[in-house]
Amino acid sequence: MTHIRTILHPTDFSKQSEFAFQLACSLARDYEADLYVINVMPQPVVAFIEGPLPVASEELQDELRQKLNRLHDESGKVRVLHRLVEGEPVNEILHMAIETSCDLIVMGTHGRTGVGRMLMGSVAEGVTRKSPCPVLTVKNPFPEAVEECGQKAGRVRTTTAMA
Repeated sequence: MTHIRTILHPTDFSKQSEFAFQLACSLARDYEADLYVINVMPQPVVAFIEGPLPVASEELQDELRQKLNRLHDESGKVRVLHRLVEGEPVNEILHMAIETSCDLIVMGTHGRTGVGRMLMGSVAEGVTRKSPCPVLTVKNPFPEAVEECGQKAGRVRTTTAMA
């Protein structure tokens, strides 16, 4: 059995990432592993109107850093380390995986297909294809799925026949 010592969780602060973080925390608790959480800021785009204007600001960086630092294990049993980097998401996630010698990457995926995937790309797919370690992707948060199953179960009707 493989021992998991280091888990990497890339986040974009979406619902999918939120649930993947909870799952990563659970796994880190079970394996007594360190959990690295990374957010990749997009590279600054420079617009030329009357000279270069950087679009990414220090305010954006501070906001992302605050969001990132709010992610912690509720139980307090997992050491969570945060990293905010700038660059192309797939490359930066893979670089971090190698740098930390991570044993598992746990990340959410939006589950885009077709044209949406073609236009937006898929960070999860890129990481999965090139990762030096196993990647666990989470498409749908379980709480919503469980709630939905419960609602379906609640819709079952029972009828009694009267003579």
